[in-house]
Order: sequence, then structure tokens, then C-alpha cells
Amino acid sequence: MLTLSVESAGNLPRTLHIEKLPCVIGRSSPADIVLGGWRVARDHARIEIDAAGLRIVDQGSLAGTQVNGERIVTFGPLTESDEIVIGGHQLRVLALPGLSRAINVGRPAPETQGLLNPLAHSEPVQGPGGTGSDRYVWRRLFHRRLLSQIDLQRQDIRMLSGTQLRDQVGRTLEDVIRSESALPPDIDRTTLIREVLDEAVGLGPLEGLLADDTVSEIMVNGTAPIHVERSGKIEQTALAFSSDDAIRSVIDRIIAPLGRHVDEGSPMVDARLADGSRLNAVLPPLSLSGPAVTIRRFNRRLYMASDLVELGTLSAQMLAFLKLCVTSRRSIVVSGGTGAGKTTLLNLLSGFIGQDERVITIEDAAELRLDHRNLVSLEARPSNSEGRGLVSVRDLVKNALRMRPDRIVVGECRGGEALDMLQAMNTGHDGSLTTVHANSPRDALSRIEVMTLMSGVDIPLQAIREQIASAVHIVVQQARCPDGRRRVTDISEVTGIESGRVLMQSLFRLQSIEGRVPQHLASGHIPQFLEGIPNARSAGLLDLFGSAA
Repeated sequence: MLTLSVESAGNLPRTLHIEKLPCVIGRSSPADIVLGGWRVARDHARIEIDAAGLRIVDQGSLAGTQVNGERIVTFGPLTESDEIVIGGHQLRVLALPGLSRAINVGRPAPETQGLLNPLAHSEPVQGPGGTGSDRYVWRRLFHRRLLSQIDLQRQDIRMLSGTQLRDQVGRTLEDVIRSESALPPDIDRTTLIREVLDEAVGLGPLEGLLADDTVSEIMVNGTAPIHVERSGKIEQTALAFSSDDAIRSVIDRIIAPLGRHVDEGSPMVDARLADGSRLNAVLPPLSLSGPAVTIRRFNRRLYMASDLVELGTLSAQMLAFLKLCVTSRRSIVVSGGTGAGKTTLLNLLSGFIGQDERVITIEDAAELRLDHRNLVSLEARPSNSEGRGLVSVRDLVKNALRMRPDRIVVGECRGGEALDMLQAMNTGHDGSLTTVHANSPRDALSRIEVMTLMSGVDIPLQAIREQIASAVHIVVQQARCPDGRRRVTDISEVTGIESGRVLMQSLFRLQSIEGRVPQHLASGHIPQFLEGIPNARSAGLLDLFGSAA
């Protein structure tokens, strides 16, 4: 059964169950879906089945048929997120049919189309404050009416504070809802008012998620249910935006105070929220399923060394070794995939830097939180809407060399700044720290090679590898495991270069022996740099590496 929601100006939304295909959309009978207005032809469009699934075919109408904002002749296969516009009427696919049976069309008579309960034929989805489907459709209706009412009243809301704006718009919304006699009694009006207000003057369904400390990532895929990440695992919520326009409004509300802009001409934006969270938004036509928003939550909790050991991220021996690496000025690269916990570990390692040293942190979006008395934090700046004002991470790395740093901490190397970072490590700023995206310690070095070549400086590959071998001392590999936990899977030492190949040896690994729970174990290899540390054996440093020491 194909389920469509139909919204027409001045009428309540209605839901139709189409039980026989193909079906005809037109201005009058015998059309299966009757839409009023002179812009709708008698036989305007048809919904058919083909080998790929459902498709909509325009029948050569003058006004045309639009799907997801673009005029079409034939479009398919239709999905549950597609929005069809015909003569000012909006049709949204709510559910795709089970094609095993052909049945009759549940079409209301034309004279009663605008008087139906919006969800008279829909399957209820239970939720607080009334069925979820009910609140979703009524929320869309009241959100649109609220905006129209504010526009009619010519209310100037620009000078109002956040509280004043919410109070004033709330009173207007209450009047709008009070005037609607068809609102079902089982819908909690308090909940409905809060949801419409959140969408109109707040962040909509994101309000509660941003206040939930257990949520580490928020993913909005158009008007589909919002997904979140908790404890390293993705789950679907019962929350959703009512329309693409509501998502656009929330995006603008977030980025406007930051001086950022996004539209069809510049359909991608990165921004940092006031609490430090990172936002990425992609608009149509790049995003085919509607506006896509991803928010990486800023972790308010500052993990201590003991916390990571208790969580199983690494062992006490590995932690002691990494602390030794930082205090003995070994340059460290933390490698891993997205969401593997690289920034958390980098923040912890940076905390081992002595208070008598000057530290410069450089990030694309500020996330590091160092408790250091001689600290300068730098953040890159994107270009404005006119394409000016760009300050890249590479620019900041170059400038940091003029700021008398003892250590440079780069949140993440993504491009040509890798060359400047290598040169800094090789010119008296050893002990610096950074992260890269890679699947293994060996891949991390290959990524640094590629990023160095991206700098635009013509350097032989052999010279680049020699720079890496002398600049990078330790590579820490971190991963997100299937159970959602972030764990260090490998700590390797760069031991030199031979025959044009950078040499490495693994010092610690996450290993599973005979099917047991994976454990962090020492490989038995002794780091070469321990030879330069006086009394290493008497200090017990060699005991960190097992019986082979």
C-alpha cells in the first residue's frame, strides 16, 4: 500500500492510502487523487510500477510536476523521503506499498477533502503526548500557520531577547492552536506547543539531544527519523523534523551568529557551536534526501589517565610508556578512523607536557582542553561568503614557528600542513603531537607522505621519507571496536630508514589469544630511544616491555 500525505494551501493535511496502481493524479474524477486548482490538469501525472519500483510520470501538463524541487518528466524509483509538488499541492511519500496485492483506492469525495482529520487513514505510531504520526502532521500545519500569522501581524522580532522571543511567539502559537477546533483531543497541546516552538524559534528536535550528555553524535537525514550515537553505537530516535524548510531554518539559526552562510550556491558549511560541538551541513542538490546535518558533540567530561585505563582504552603499562615518550620529547602521531577517540587521547598526552614549556595548539575546530599555564590556542578560519578571510591550519603552523614554541600540537593533519609539521619537528620542536586518519601505523606514515606531496613543494619521495623517519618517533593506532569501545590497538616506534623504506617495530598490541577477550600485550621489542636514557634499567623502564626486556 502506497501512503501519501497531501498538503494544500488553506486546508488541513490529509493522508491517502493508494491500494491500486497505477493511479492517476488530476483535477477531477475519474482521477484517483483529486487536487483542486487551475494549475492541475485533468490527467496531470501517474504513479506506476516498473522493474525498479515506483515511479511518477508527468502527462505533459502545462504547470509540470516537481520532485524534490526539480521539474521532471519521469522520476523513479520513489522513496519514502521524496516530495512531489503538483499545482501548489505538496505530496510526500510516507510509506511504500507492499506490491503483492492490488486493491481499491481509498479516495475521499472532492467536497470533503479539506475537512478530513489529517491522519484519518494512517497507522498510528505511539509516542508521548499523542500518536507520533498525529503530532508530526499537526506540527507541520501549525508551524506553517504560525509563520504566516507572525508575517501578517508584522511583528518585529529582531530586537527581542531569546526569552522574550519565545514568550511572544508562544502566545501567538497558543492563539493559532486555540482557533483550531479539529485538533484531536488525544494530542497533548503542551507537548505540541513545545515542539512547534522549538522548531520555530529554537533548534527543533535537536534541543533535547544537545542537552543529553549521553549523545556523542547527532545525524539528521532530511525529514527521516534522527539518528544518534551513544556509547559508540548508532541508534534511531523517534524524533524528526517536520519539513526541509524547518531544517534549513535551524541550520541558519546555528550558523548566523558565527558569520557563516549556506545556500544552494554554497551548499556545504562547517561550524563550531557555542559549546564547542562541531556542525556540518549539506543542502540539496548535493544531498538528495534533503538537508543533512551532522553534529559531533563536544565532550564536556575531561578524561583523566585513570579513566582511560579503567575503560580499557589502553593498559597501565602503555600509559606509562606514552607518558615517558612525552616527557622525553618524542614526537607522537595518533592515528585512527573517524570517531576513534584520537582527540581524547591527544588531549591526555598533551597534559603530560611540563609546565615550564610553551605550548601552541592548532586546530581546525577547537576541541583540545589543556590545563597549561603557558598555552596559546589557535583555530583556523574558513573564508567568508565572498571567498575572503581564509586562514588555514598550514598558515597557523607557519606562524606558530615565530611564537617561540617548545611544543606544537596540531589537532589533525589533513593536507599540506604535514610538511610544515615535519620541518618543525626536525628543527628543534621535537616532542610535538598530531593526529591523522589512517587504518594502521604503516598507513599513517603513507598518509603523511601523501599529505606532504599535497603541499605543492617539489620534494623527492626519498627526501620526504627521510624527513618522516627523523621527525616521527611514535605512532599510536586507535580504533572503535564493534562493541562501541575506543581502544588503542597498536603502539609502534619508527626506527629509521633502510633502502628507501621507513622501518617500524611494534611495541604494544591489542591481541586475542586462543579466543579470549583481547588484551593489551607488549611485543617484547625494546624502544631504541631508551638507550639514551640514563639508568633506564634501574628505573624499571625496561620492565614495561615484558620478559624479553
